[in-house]
Amino acid sequence: MSVDETSPPDEWSHPAGEEWEAEMRAMLEDGDYDAELGMQMAKDAQRLVAGEITEDEFHDRYHEAVVEEFGEDDRPLEITEDIAGEDGLLPDPDDEENRREVLKKSGAVAGALSLGMFGTADQMGAGDEEAAASVAEVEDEESDTQLGMVIDLNKCDGCLQCVTACADENNTEDGANWMYVFTYEDEGQDDENFLVRTCQHCSNAPCKKVCPTTARHKRTEDGLVLTDYDVCIGCRYCQVACPYGVNYFQWGEPEVSDGEIAAQYEEMEGDHIHDGRGRRVDSRPPKGVMGKCTMCPTRQDGLHGEDKVGTTACEEACQMDAVHFGDMNDPDSDPQQYLDRVREENPNDQEVYPDRSDHTVSTFRLLEEYGTDPNVVFVGNEPSPNAEQVEGPVTYDEIEQVDRRKEVLDDGTFGGGS
Repeated sequence: MSVDETSPPDEWSHPAGEEWEAEMRAMLEDGDYDAELGMQMAKDAQRLVAGEITEDEFHDRYHEAVVEEFGEDDRPLEITEDIAGEDGLLPDPDDEENRREVLKKSGAVAGALSLGMFGTADQMGAGDEEAAASVAEVEDEESDTQLGMVIDLNKCDGCLQCVTACADENNTEDGANWMYVFTYEDEGQDDENFLVRTCQHCSNAPCKKVCPTTARHKRTEDGLVLTDYDVCIGCRYCQVACPYGVNYFQWGEPEVSDGEIAAQYEEMEGDHIHDGRGRRVDSRPPKGVMGKCTMCPTRQDGLHGEDKVGTTACEEACQMDAVHFGDMNDPDSDPQQYLDRVREENPNDQEVYPDRSDHTVSTFRLLEEYGTDPNVVFVGNEPSPNAEQVEGPVTYDEIEQVDRRKEVLDDGTFGGGS
């Protein structure tokens, strides 16, 4: 590994704790790619989203090592008019001097357009008029929409119906729980508490920062963080960089084939695998590829019918009205309207909590102190560093799912500390 030595001091530990960090390192060492590079990139990706280092420092430090390991470096840069130049054209990415100048400028300009610049020299070379047109086209497609969730932990009863619905809709393997419900005990709280954990679809996602191929990307139209299964090479760097423990690698051939998925959804427009852009990002991943919660992009793109737009499988399955999905930037959306209601001056609003009056109306986002800008807001008490996971009222065995996350609840990942 050839890494630029102008990096911050090596005083980092994974937010999920030392055991999780050791497990991630062992996992990378069993893989096909440079484990030390993956660990170092994960470290600096989390420093990057925390604001401790800049985009140009991060890219400049790892560019040569990424190219050496993967033969390319398609990690997105922040491209602006200032970087493109007065003529509106992007510099030649094969020019090393130009590349470093772009990196310097990219870290200094806000409101930038995220593009996978390097590795696309044939499309974005200096003097290429099509490049300028493509930049303008992508800018036009940028949206203020940011899909996410409000999850009311005061209403959750641990029934695991959301877990079952997610697994059924996406045909995930046993143990790859894209939706996961922790039952825990915590001093000063009720005897039984729940934490519903899914991908946070972060606006500032460290998993996206480390992906060498842009397989892990953020959709411009709605902010969903997705994995292009046709582009992912299975390096698993995203799994290490994520502080939430929500990524699952598909080790073997999936139990449910693509043909079976197509047959299962034969009445829909499409195949429940490719989204409206034609990119393979939905349902379970193929062998050797990373998967995680997608927040149902083929639903959002209308491929399941207009009545499914703005819905997710987990939200539909929740009989307690605990999951609210929609545009987190729209004050009139279901999640924002729900937050408005629970934050009203009357905390015992029976419209929100018809069956109880001892609820808490505090809200929190998981690990937001790390700078990830998560797009899932929780209503209820946040687990403390002393929280301990216990068996829930419904076990994973009862819903024929494998529980492989008991060791993950610790004071780093879900206790708000490190």
